[in-house]
Amino acid sequence: MTVELTSADIAGPISAFLRERTKVDVPADQDLFASGLVSSIFAMELIVHVEQTFDVAITGADLRLDNFRTVDRMTELVTRLRAGA
Repeated sequence: MTVELTSADIAGPISAFLRERTKVDVPADQDLFASGLVSSIFAMELIVHVEQTFDVAITGADLRLDNFRTVDRMTELVTRLRAGA
């Protein structure tokens, strides 16, 4: 059984991880790549963090930078993946 998580339950840990790694408070709608906060190497770490934290597998069409561009988009991705679990 998958535990129901709210958007805040998802966005909070993602934002905390970003804050810890970048030393910047990132607005949920800020483009992480356009702002230069996240490189492609760091994006891979972010993917692993999201998978491990929320017990989801990000594969195939979901493995696109657009899904990791903002905290909001990552929250939407995790919500969708967990709903399909």
